[in-house]
Amino acid sequence: MRSPALRHVLTHLITPLLMCVGMGLAYMGAFVTPEPHHLPVAVVGTTPEAKVFAQTVKDTAGEKLDVRTVATRADAVGLLESRDVTGAYVPSAKAPELLVASAASDMGAMAVEKVFTPLAAGQGVPLKVTDVARPVADDPTGQGLFFLMIAVSIGSYASVAALGAAGAALPMRVRALLAVGVSAVVSCVGAVLAGPVFHLAHHDLAGVWGMAWLYSAGILLIGVGLHTFLKRWTTLTMMVLFVMLNFTSSGGLFRPELQNGFFGTLHAFWNGAGFVEGVRSLLYFGNDGLGRTVWTLVVWLLAGVLVTAVAALYEGRTRREAAHAAAGAEAAAASAGTESGRTGPRHAKDEAAREAEREAEREAEEEVEESVGV
Repeated sequence: MRSPALRHVLTHLITPLLMCVGMGLAYMGAFVTPEPHHLPVAVVGTTPEAKVFAQTVKDTAGEKLDVRTVATRADAVGLLESRDVTGAYVPSAKAPELLVASAASDMGAMAVEKVFTPLAAGQGVPLKVTDVARPVADDPTGQGLFFLMIAVSIGSYASVAALGAAGAALPMRVRALLAVGVSAVVSCVGAVLAGPVFHLAHHDLAGVWGMAWLYSAGILLIGVGLHTFLKRWTTLTMMVLFVMLNFTSSGGLFRPELQNGFFGTLHAFWNGAGFVEGVRSLLYFGNDGLGRTVWTLVVWLLAGVLVTAVAALYEGRTRREAAHAAAGAEAAAASAGTESGRTGPRHAKDEAAREAEREAEREAEEEVEESVGV
């Protein structure tokens, strides 16, 4: 390609085009066709009739449902509150009841209603739906926590561009401290949005802030560490890790049982799922399962610390090698100047160093602009 300017533009178009492909595959693959896959439900009753009914539901649904029987309605409520089942059906000839917990997943509650409503209609009786864990009135669908995660995520991975590119001249320990500080600010923004602004969290706002900080700090430290090795490709990598794979597997819109196996598997250990499910546990389910989700976020944070530490060691070695090479070049230039009585080689070396510094600054500015623009 003859035009350097055109080649430069085309090179920078690679990132947004790859994002277009990746976002399309991720979002459409995760959200376009939600269908139950081993959706856990319960049938209340220990009588032969209840067991036959449960087996009939299982045989009819096939792999779409995992059906179990429980002895009492209270047992079914307990399973819903621990999110071990998505719905529980209480058979009755006159007043059948479906128990759901829409705070765990509004879409999941709707899915089990679609399963059991026709069964009750076939008996000629209306189905009573009881929600044992309803979201707050300010967040009727329970999806506000998903959008809170998006806000915290964007504040985190977008800051990586500034810390990695614009702050490249700073020592890694300084960038790491800045990452911790930025994550505190981002989590404060998240807590304000969740509390005073949109009233998603009517209690335990400090806990929401703490989980947002763990989540944000993990993303920032991973990004700052990766930037040492990936440079301008860091933005694309962060989008893959913390948007394409993260938002789609978080369970904020669809529980893993309503997604294909790939995103359902990611839900078990990805950091977005840890944040969303952890905040749900905190706000709606009496901290049930909170410890596991917190540990998920802690592991991601430790991964960020590890990546940053490796990057710091690599940068230290690179600086030492560069200093050694520069000292050798300076000694050679001084020797050549002494022998010839000229200082040209040193001036050439200094000019080359200045040009390299200007080029690095241009690349950093382009990377920040590209990252923020995306």
